[in-house]
Amino acid sequence: MSDQQTVDVLAIGCGPFNLSLAAMASTVDDIDVLAVDSVPEFRWHPGMMFDDATLQVSFLSDLVSLVDPTHPLSFLAYLADVDRLYPFLVREDFFPTRREYEAYLLWAIDKLSSSIRFGTTVDEVHWDDHAEHFRVTLTSGGVQSELIAKHVVIGVGTEPAVPAALASNSLAVVHSSSYLQHQPTALEAGAVTVIGSGQSGAEIVVDLLEANLRGGPAVRWWTRTPWFAPLDFTKLSLEMTTPAYMDYFHSLPEGTRDRVRGGHWQFHKGISTDTLDRLHDLLYRRQLFDGLAPVQLRNGVEIEGLDALDDGRVRVRARHRDTETALAHTADLVITATGYRYREQPFLVAIQDRLRRDSLGRLVIANNHAVSSDPALADRLFVANAEEHAHGVSAPNLDIGAVRNARILNTVAGREVYRLPKHTAFTSFGVTGTDAEDVVPEAAVPEDKTSIDDFLANSPTASSNTQLTALGLEE
Repeated sequence: MSDQQTVDVLAIGCGPFNLSLAAMASTVDDIDVLAVDSVPEFRWHPGMMFDDATLQVSFLSDLVSLVDPTHPLSFLAYLADVDRLYPFLVREDFFPTRREYEAYLLWAIDKLSSSIRFGTTVDEVHWDDHAEHFRVTLTSGGVQSELIAKHVVIGVGTEPAVPAALASNSLAVVHSSSYLQHQPTALEAGAVTVIGSGQSGAEIVVDLLEANLRGGPAVRWWTRTPWFAPLDFTKLSLEMTTPAYMDYFHSLPEGTRDRVRGGHWQFHKGISTDTLDRLHDLLYRRQLFDGLAPVQLRNGVEIEGLDALDDGRVRVRARHRDTETALAHTADLVITATGYRYREQPFLVAIQDRLRRDSLGRLVIANNHAVSSDPALADRLFVANAEEHAHGVSAPNLDIGAVRNARILNTVAGREVYRLPKHTAFTSFGVTGTDAEDVVPEAAVPEDKTSIDDFLANSPTASSNTQLTALGLEE
């Protein structure tokens, strides 16, 4: 092995969250961050990089601005550096395109080149009790080395999730994450089925419907959800993606958190109103054409299985949930827009028995995003976008990245490196002592029925019926 390198923080994974960590640490003199990733170069969701697709969050949800808007690696600093600040101003749209956001991230990566290393795989993470640091085994270019890290932040992102009923070895079944790689095949197919009704599924259906108008494939869009629901991005609902709600959610018991999370599905499975409008417009326009391949949208459908056919096509079997009617059809290509799941972290095997887990086997995460562990590892191991069960709907959102990394860096430094925002929502999520129920003064409530009658007889403002009802004593 080569000579050991020592860093204050090793960030595993180079997605936006750990890039934010490296960016925020770049202006802190006494915190050294190295971010590594096994991929050879940075790409941000290439399979869904439609030319006109936009972020669903403001440009302020960049790597740094929601904690330090004066930071040299902000999105506005990027626009100024590439001389697009005025065009962005005149555009009058807070939501950058995905291509522009990827360009911003690549710009930041270039500025952070000494702190980022691609093509580097983390093999094992060990804890040295005597030296009180992590020993991390890395492989890069076929060469293995060891690195010493005082802290580790895991931000390995997610991977495509495919339910068992949709699992298939057929080449005619692809996940939405790789749609654009398969787009030519999809647009030339006779019939394409999209399963899943979130934003990704909707954007793919838009692409297919535009092709359908040009004489392209038949399109089926099947989803289990009861309707094609919009993302609940109304202003007060968005307060549930703020640090205020994140702190409140974290304070709840595990069982309550799991129950509450079930009601947050429209933050993940909903569709932007712009996309829904575009979908309806395409469906309306195609009524004016004759001879187009058929289109079907069907909700409330439970997929029961996929069967690969000898001719290369796929048979889709399902059940209509409201009527229990069995359904089936055949498609040339099936696209599963079924979301993502957290990646396994085999490099943690050596320290697994030192980490605390909840009743469902998930890592217990503290409010500062540290993994709960035995005392030796306290505030040494952190996670990014792997704590939705502990921090709620905020965890995967770009909105929360800078705040999460400020908390991590403050913990690592043992001081307030970054000031955390305190007023982030108008909604009161928790209950405090000042919220106690008002108590009626004792002197105003008679002690027995006789005194009640006397009280009512002398009341100048209401009948006995009204007063008894107001006191909760009606018979």
